[in-house]
Amino acid sequence: MDKLYPGAKEALTGILKDGQTIAVGGFGLCGIPEALIAAVRDMGTKDLTCISNNAGVDDFGLGILLKTRQVRKMIASYVGENKEFERQYLAGELELEFTPQGTLAERLRAGGAGIPAFFTRTGVGTIVADGKEIREFDGKQYVMERALVPEISLVKAYIADRSGNLIFHKTARNFNPPVAQAGKITVVEVEKIVETGELDPDQIHLPGIYVHRIVINANPEKRIEQRTVRAAN
Repeated sequence: MDKLYPGAKEALTGILKDGQTIAVGGFGLCGIPEALIAAVRDMGTKDLTCISNNAGVDDFGLGILLKTRQVRKMIASYVGENKEFERQYLAGELELEFTPQGTLAERLRAGGAGIPAFFTRTGVGTIVADGKEIREFDGKQYVMERALVPEISLVKAYIADRSGNLIFHKTARNFNPPVAQAGKITVVEVEKIVETGELDPDQIHLPGIYVHRIVINANPEKRIEQRTVRAAN
């Protein structure tokens, strides 16, 4: 089955709707599906709940959806590099479900595995546990976390074949596989496409059963985050 679409907008047409929950792969600015995010912006879809490790920066990644006010709620573990996010949140214009990074990864993994909820010690006794069920196991308290099953997942990979089998590029793999597995519909942006059967099965990182649509972005921007230090005396 050929899952390749001619472009990002075409791949999202007919499935992306206002008010949906979407999950977006990436870690910082590494491995983010930049072309798909830009297509969401250009399509004007609004009132979105976005699940992602972080919220991008002001002019890149999910930051461009925050700038256009298309995001209603973020489910994330790190939001410290986006001033527009900060402004909207402090002004009460943006909802935030703050989730520890490991818990976020497990919520996505559980969603992909068909596990509705799980218990973890992370967050017990903090605001993370507010309003959630607490249960004791072996004399210790655990908080129940619900799995995440987004309606659409946007993912970045390095190579795909036409059946959707994926290879990721080193650390750009990060959150992308669990995001792909969790989504009801998963759309993947890749740099290279090959024919089905060309990939060595032992080298495939994620099988095509999790992938529904593919688009090519042969020349992604690939921004990196720079460490900022004070000048030497």
